Amino acid sequence: MRRHRRRVTALLLSAVLTATGLAATTSPPAAASIDTHTLGARYDSAGSAITFRIRSAAATRMVVHLYATPTGAAERASHVLTRDAAGVFATTVSVASIRAAGITGTVYYGYRAWGPNWPYSSAWTKGSSAGFVADVDAAGNRFNPNKLLVDPYAREISHDPLRPGMTTETVYASGPAYRTIDSGPHAPKGIVLPATTASVGTKPARAFADDIVYEVHVRGLTMNDPGVPAAYRGTYRGAGMKAAYLASLGVTAVEFLPLQETLNDANDVDPTGTAGDNYWGYMTLNWFAPDRRYAADRSPGGPTREFQEMVRAFHDAGIKVLVDVVYNHTGEGGVYQAGGAQVYNLLSWRGLDNPTYYSLTADRQASWDNTGVGGNYNTYNPVAQDLIVDSLAYWKNTLGVDGFRHDLAAMLGNTCQHGCFSYSRTDPGTALNRITREMPPRPAAGGSGVDWIAEPWAIGAGTYQVGNMPAGWSEWNGRYRDTLRRDQNRMGYQAVTPGQLADRFAGSADLYGDDGRRPWNSVNFMVAHDGFTLRDLYACNAKNNAQPWPYGPSDGGTDDNASWDQGGVAADQRRAARNGHAFLMVSAGTPMVTGGDEVLRTTRCNNNPYNVDSSANWLGWSPSAEQATFRTFASRLASFRLAHPALRPRSFYSAADGNGNGMAQLAWFTPAGTAPDGGYWQNPDNHAIAWRIDGTEFGDPAAAIYAAYNGWSGDVNFVLPSPGAGRQWYRVTDTSNWAEGPDQVAQPGAETHLGGQGTNYLLRGRGLLLLIAR
Repeated sequence: MRRHRRRVTALLLSAVLTATGLAATTSPPAAASIDTHTLGARYDSAGSAITFRIRSAAATRMVVHLYATPTGAAERASHVLTRDAAGVFATTVSVASIRAAGITGTVYYGYRAWGPNWPYSSAWTKGSSAGFVADVDAAGNRFNPNKLLVDPYAREISHDPLRPGMTTETVYASGPAYRTIDSGPHAPKGIVLPATTASVGTKPARAFADDIVYEVHVRGLTMNDPGVPAAYRGTYRGAGMKAAYLASLGVTAVEFLPLQETLNDANDVDPTGTAGDNYWGYMTLNWFAPDRRYAADRSPGGPTREFQEMVRAFHDAGIKVLVDVVYNHTGEGGVYQAGGAQVYNLLSWRGLDNPTYYSLTADRQASWDNTGVGGNYNTYNPVAQDLIVDSLAYWKNTLGVDGFRHDLAAMLGNTCQHGCFSYSRTDPGTALNRITREMPPRPAAGGSGVDWIAEPWAIGAGTYQVGNMPAGWSEWNGRYRDTLRRDQNRMGYQAVTPGQLADRFAGSADLYGDDGRRPWNSVNFMVAHDGFTLRDLYACNAKNNAQPWPYGPSDGGTDDNASWDQGGVAADQRRAARNGHAFLMVSAGTPMVTGGDEVLRTTRCNNNPYNVDSSANWLGWSPSAEQATFRTFASRLASFRLAHPALRPRSFYSAADGNGNGMAQLAWFTPAGTAPDGGYWQNPDNHAIAWRIDGTEFGDPAAAIYAAYNGWSGDVNFVLPSPGAGRQWYRVTDTSNWAEGPDQVAQPGAETHLGGQGTNYLLRGRGLLLLIAR
């Protein structure tokens, strides 16, 4: 499924590919290690001075402004920074002088930068054009001293560029109409924070193969929850209060949608509309700062402390914290037209060092865009990479995060700085390879390390890279999702063979078995935040994104959903959802479910609700009887998976008998109980397949596990294979409608006895059967 364009305000529309030319593919210089240049604003050990350090390759002058308040007032002090040979500008300011300047509390700060397109002039004053040469020069520089810039290394920032009450962002814009507007009184400011040593608890060392991932929005998790105090709903603190609930579902890793500071302060300006809103959070303003909107304590330092407390709450429950991060583009946005000129906002990176931080067209005059939301971040540039790596290390080491899901991760494999896109999995200079080199992935058996997850695609030619991420990376397996959706919902329209199903159920060795990766590098999912919910996948024939508040309206969203409403029959819709969840729990790989799908959450067919910050898009906490039944089904199947290591292989299954018990480690069967031949595997008219795993080769409590799937609309008789010498088959679950109820998944020890080899089992149309042998 293609990535959907996320709409932001009119001034942050995506850039158009406006130029062609020869690719700029010069090899990058050697990258620095983590935090080599100690950038940002930092107190000394005694707390008596603050050192400000910022980097720019082309800037000729840099001034830091210090503020007592974040908006509406002029700076209390200014200091010119000194440049070193590495392009780092620095100055150290005593706290005593800061207090003498009238800043007695929190220190807020921002930068003004001059460069080749706007050299310094002693005649310049805020709001003047003194020294101006061009908005952009031939090298792509866009310096403008009238625009106060956020430090990319600030640990927290004060507010969003577009605050409630502001009707335009043109104060930040370049171009003839806006270049002399001083953005200082309005611009976000960095916040100087003392170093934090707060505990984040003991990080789980569990192998990624043993995880069940729960993707959810931190605000949406608790905003509707009456069990969370009102002051903490939608916050980090509120999320931490749900650790026990997630553990009860069998969740071992919570994956939050972006938590780094993003454009969302204006979401509540119109409480019943979506215009300009950014709920999902994929327009990042700063890669160090936890977003203030998700903190109950929004005072300086509060978001950081509260985030760390949330992480500790999950760690204390044995749950990893994974964070969705966006290093392929920024919240600075792309080009917009004003008075016939190409105009860009200057908030941070672009005003500090545009050609270092952004991929530009070959003529360096515009953004190169494979993201759909404003232009590629220049991930092949070593300085730009430093920012990625330094911020990831901060979230890992200081904030306690256990792993990261990278949005549009194909962009981090780009080997072209300007004028093109060219992906490589092997180039050691890519951000993908540097990240895992600097911060090694978690070992297969578990232990210390990072769980690295890629969304392995973007927009445009050469960006779809499912199965082609480098070693050390797990991937959202889009082919798993697409194959199983099409088999369930597009029968007769899109051909899916039993062989293709088998590949996905067994861990996608065709994608991950040829490069040293393992089954668990396949993150299996049926739905994600980006698209239909699990319920809507089986209840909607097409998207309905134009519906009114509180379920919309939203633009964008793919028309290729491979969805089907099961003929409008509610019981069949629930059965299809049970199958979708069961697929994940019985497949080799790492399953990911989406928050609220355990109770069949719906967005009423809106498949792109990126801008819907409403009660309808938040998780519900008053389930109906049918929803509660589904939650029991989902949690019991998750518990079954966690109890059976045979479903979580460290290596790809073998067809050999590894321990001489007469049973292959993995064997496939037709409904007749025979081994499929080539004709059966490749025939898309065959809609039934079964498989047996020898549990004894995995130390599994079950001697064998058997699963059968009938994708056909009619009943199919399955002849059961051998359960092993002296063993019998017992039913764990049948997803068919006749079995729906609180005990559709049997509790351990309460499984229904069926018989031994040769037993016939009539599996209803579109049902899945799961057995154990004992």
